[in-house]
Amino acid sequence: MNRRHLIILTVTLMFIGSIVFLYKALVLDFPLVPEVRSDIWDVEAHLTFVSDDKPIKVSMNLPRNSHRFAIVNENFISRGYGVNVVAEDGKRKVHWSIRKAKGTQNLYYRASVRRMGRDIPPKKPEGSRPKKPDLKGAYREASEAIVSEVREKSADINGIVIELLQRLNNPRPGDNVALLLGKKASVQKKVDLSAQLLALAGIHARSVHGIRLEDQRRSSTIIRWLEIYDQKQWVSYDAVTGKRGVPEDYLAWWRGMEPLVQSQGTKNLAATVSVSRSEEPVIQAALDIEEMKKPFLLNFSLFSLPIETQSVYHVILLLPVGVFLLVILRNVIGIRTFGTFMPVLIGLAFRETQLVWGLLLFTTLIALGLSIRLYLAHLQLLVVPRLSAILIIVIFLMAGFSILTHKLGLERGLSVALFPMVILTMTIERMSIVWEELGALETLQQGAWSLVAAVLAYIVMTISYIEHLVFVFPELLLILLAGMLLLGRYSGFRLLELPRFKALAKLGSDD
Repeated sequence: MNRRHLIILTVTLMFIGSIVFLYKALVLDFPLVPEVRSDIWDVEAHLTFVSDDKPIKVSMNLPRNSHRFAIVNENFISRGYGVNVVAEDGKRKVHWSIRKAKGTQNLYYRASVRRMGRDIPPKKPEGSRPKKPDLKGAYREASEAIVSEVREKSADINGIVIELLQRLNNPRPGDNVALLLGKKASVQKKVDLSAQLLALAGIHARSVHGIRLEDQRRSSTIIRWLEIYDQKQWVSYDAVTGKRGVPEDYLAWWRGMEPLVQSQGTKNLAATVSVSRSEEPVIQAALDIEEMKKPFLLNFSLFSLPIETQSVYHVILLLPVGVFLLVILRNVIGIRTFGTFMPVLIGLAFRETQLVWGLLLFTTLIALGLSIRLYLAHLQLLVVPRLSAILIIVIFLMAGFSILTHKLGLERGLSVALFPMVILTMTIERMSIVWEELGALETLQQGAWSLVAAVLAYIVMTISYIEHLVFVFPELLLILLAGMLLLGRYSGFRLLELPRFKALAKLGSDD
């Protein structure tokens, strides 16, 4: 009865997973390979702040259509707020307002960005000459001196811009540049100062703030660059390298020296921008069919989640793949590892630390932790206090590694914090018990097999094709589940056990 029930269950799981997979692949035309089939990204800005039952006004700059990109499907999500989108001084802004609000507030702006190769004429700046910045005293003298020196060493506008950016990025700037940049010479400060100095030189320039359109980014960094008006077009310059032009995947969000968000009546205002490359063109093609305008599978799929949550599931959905591999390694091949899921979680951490650094950091942590654990054995502590002590020691070791590698300039060493602390603690405890009961050789063998399993899990979980399949077609995990159930009833020989029974089998054949 149990065997028949297991067969029915596994066949049902495989059938459901296969049917849903084929439906999404053949009917909805979901992509089977992680190819860039279109240039569409989902962009989401999340504003959060605290209000004390006061009137609230929040304004945020919005991206505009350009010759590179088109902004489509804009949505403004807020509860009880009035929303007004306006164009002011060549900029687009959204204004949220409410008479009274109390507690933590959340505002969302979401849009899709499509790459467009359109010939849009650039907007000419107002006036033949830019408005000169209001500088006084020493700042005025320093600015005019820099402009004069840059002009003497340049033959055209392009040369002026490059020479100016080189001066601002010089590790040993002159007194004039040091005065204008101040102590904290951030990229934004350099861009804004460049625009002011170029305006003083009679050249139209402006600061540009944008983001990079990536595959998955939960918290995108705002990138700054410089634009100058030369020969009837706006030309971009990298503010750090001074090179002309910026990468094609840079999306200009707003221009000018004002911040992204301005507010009244708020406290602890924070803004995060998330980016995700979406499969929307494929889904949209299915939605264009009349009977597929509101498909159940799309409304209740991972694509309906917020972009930040999608990024999390890109990683989480790889765990069953690694676990399935571990089931094969333990139950079919017969390797012995410390912990049931430890190799998979360590392999997942290797995705962030990279393999070589991950192996080095992991083995060093385990070696030091095991040494301290063997010392604690002499104190004859109870289990729970001993585990708690090991956990604290592991945290101290991780913090010490981070500080040491940072001081040595080895920034990759900071990724030691990505290792699961509890798993490391339990691994050290288990290794110490095996050391005491079975000896050092058995401990080292199981430790080596654990590392082999972690490396194999890392290799499998870094294959982009597998990551794409489990996220776009999570129903395939039902087939993996069916396979695990079948392997759970496997009671035959493991491959590594065959040499042990070779002599017995030979003896039986002789009889």
